[in-house]
Amino acid sequence: MNQALIAGALALCLLGLPASPQQAPASQQQAIPDAPKPQSPLGPVTPGIGSTSSSSADNAPSDPDQPAVGSTLPSTPQQAQQPQSTDRDPVPDLPAAGQGPTAFTLPSLTVNFVEVPFTVKDSKGNLVPGITWRDVRVYENGIRQQMRVFTVDPFPLSIALVIDQSLPFDTMTRVNNALGALPSAFTAYDEVAVFTYNNGPKLQTDFTSGQSPRLAAVVDRAKTVGREPMYYDAGEGLGSGIEINGHAQDNLTPLTSNAPGGPNGIKQVPREVHTLNDAILMAAESLSHAPKGRRRIIYVISDGKEYGSTAKTKDVIRYLQTNQISVYATLTGDSSVDGLGFLDRIHLPLTMRDNLLPVYVAATGGQAFAEYRTRGIENSFAKIAEQVRTQYTVGYYSREPFIDGKFRKLEVRIMKPNLQVIAKSGYYPTPQAQTPPSPLTRPAAD
Repeated sequence: MNQALIAGALALCLLGLPASPQQAPASQQQAIPDAPKPQSPLGPVTPGIGSTSSSSADNAPSDPDQPAVGSTLPSTPQQAQQPQSTDRDPVPDLPAAGQGPTAFTLPSLTVNFVEVPFTVKDSKGNLVPGITWRDVRVYENGIRQQMRVFTVDPFPLSIALVIDQSLPFDTMTRVNNALGALPSAFTAYDEVAVFTYNNGPKLQTDFTSGQSPRLAAVVDRAKTVGREPMYYDAGEGLGSGIEINGHAQDNLTPLTSNAPGGPNGIKQVPREVHTLNDAILMAAESLSHAPKGRRRIIYVISDGKEYGSTAKTKDVIRYLQTNQISVYATLTGDSSVDGLGFLDRIHLPLTMRDNLLPVYVAATGGQAFAEYRTRGIENSFAKIAEQVRTQYTVGYYSREPFIDGKFRKLEVRIMKPNLQVIAKSGYYPTPQAQTPPSPLTRPAAD
């Protein structure tokens, strides 16, 4: 009997007829759950699952062991892109220890390559070590630049030492007593030239080794008595007895056009001459020939007064910024004492500048230490040497399309709080060293 029923069912199946009216709907309902459920394109999309197209219906998450579409591939790229979320630039060249200066002397570097040394200090003025390239952002004219080289290695120094000999007698005495400690701030890898100025700049010696006996001898020879204060007895004329730098001045311009000496013999007091601009420009012209891979530094020991120079301050600053020269200074005399050097903030017409050194320092990324006493002046030599040797240096290719000679503003930022960055304010692009802006004659060394 059972065999007959099975044979009949097989026959009906072969003829394409349903076995019974009740079984046909059941087979159709059985096939419906196997198809993917339609989803509205406007419906919510669950992260990690996403929406599936008709061509990927077979990959629908009907199998609990099959991971959802989109949950496997993005995991690896997301891990690889983690640094890109904070550091958009690719990793710059990180030279091996001691090879940092060499990275800035490669022949492949073009005139569009910009070198930016900078110093980082905390809120107490202490140097901050351990800054990495990930912490640094460099901007030119407000546009972030892509760093190509980053190094913390110290550079050998080319230093033009400028000593002010127009200081008053007491200030010059303190400077003379401190000059003996100056050569110890240099190393055998440094080269130093010495300049002095009074009524004009003078080259004492061209570049020589920082540890050479010649340097010590020239620094010792640069000591002078300074300027004696001018004074006269009340009621007496100024027609005679006035000396400037040891030379009598008998041809002073009368205050009036009357008889020689004017009424009561009163004559015009001559202005003191402090040719700071001309001295810095002469030193900068010598430094402009220093080879690549050396830090170009002008180190000034002065009270910062300026009067009587041929060169203008703005022209000298442009020359410094064009030739990548930084100005560091030890500020002495009354200008180094708070309250006594207040005239540098209020400049009266036809009067001397009481202190121009902060202007040079700020424009070129250097630093200045104000010291009044001999021990402080001696300590400033070591402080400045330490500042220069612990600088960070970054290099990048400017995004400007050509050398247009226009000033380009620079800004270096550190992505850490409460830190101060000291760097040059900008530079003038040029394919070669510039000609000095004033016709100074460079004398031969004595």
